[in-house]
Amino acid sequence: VACDLTNPKTGLAALTGAGFTYSFVPKYPGFVCRINALPNPCNGAPAKAYWSYWHATRGGKWVSSSVGAGSYHPKPGSVEGWAFGSGEKPKTAPPG
Repeated sequence: VACDLTNPKTGLAALTGAGFTYSFVPKYPGFVCRINALPNPCNGAPAKAYWSYWHATRGGKWVSSSVGAGSYHPKPGSVEGWAFGSGEKPKTAPPG
């Protein structure tokens, strides 16, 4: 999942602004469990299968986020990415 928007207020705003839906892990608000209803059902985000959050400049390289998507303020023109797995970067390169 890659989101490229003009100036979203947060990473979650970028995600929804790009047309995606999300839900949090029950009992852990702020920890994304599902994007566009996947995985189904929410697996509780164990260490081997969770949504990791990434940033990049256009045409740059993915960098793992050090803060949650609800607290991160994307820079105008930057690219946000999400990958499901055990923390690997998104398989799609940031758009140029």
